[in-house]
Amino acid sequence: MTTGAIADAAQFFRAWLSDPLRVASVIPSSVALAEAITAEISPATAPVIELGAGTGVFTHAIIASGVPEEQLALVELGSDFVRLLQSRFPVARIMQIDATRLKDIEPFGGIPAGAVVSGLPLLSMKPRKVMAILDGAFRHLRPDGAFYQFTYGPRCPVSRVLLDRLGLKATRIGGVLANVPPAAVYRIRRRPDRSARATHASRNGGTGCPLA
Repeated sequence: MTTGAIADAAQFFRAWLSDPLRVASVIPSSVALAEAITAEISPATAPVIELGAGTGVFTHAIIASGVPEEQLALVELGSDFVRLLQSRFPVARIMQIDATRLKDIEPFGGIPAGAVVSGLPLLSMKPRKVMAILDGAFRHLRPDGAFYQFTYGPRCPVSRVLLDRLGLKATRIGGVLANVPPAAVYRIRRRPDRSARATHASRNGGTGCPLA
């Protein structure tokens, strides 16, 4: 392990000690998980929003997929992580806010994103908070955009009830045994009827329709 990786792991562990429900893991995600969660991302996906960017493991993978750094919006609440991200990704748009406030911001001046990549521990959050995060995320996504989420659990971290209420569909697209602990990756998209409504709204000058 490199000196930088050791420093990142130590910072992650300190953040976990101070707020275990927000951080949820004692070490950063692995490179293998970062590659899995960004496998479907390409230059055409830009711009991209990342939630819970942490030390930037997923951010590096998004950029490696061909998304320009200036087309990245990194949402991170932890002040120590924010300072680290600012030093590593000086051109990216870094926003120190709670992800539940996504609906209150315009990361790209009204231009819809092609993907949201989430490093948030949705599994440990209350349903109301998860719904606020997803609602805000899909307000910023193109009609064909996708929300990518990993989990350490045996099933999708977004319940069927919430998916049905928001008109969304989750598909498992990969698993990573090399991560500690092992993780699965899900793609969440609008169901066809919701996607058609979002397309109609965007063509008429909107960015989509409320999901709740």
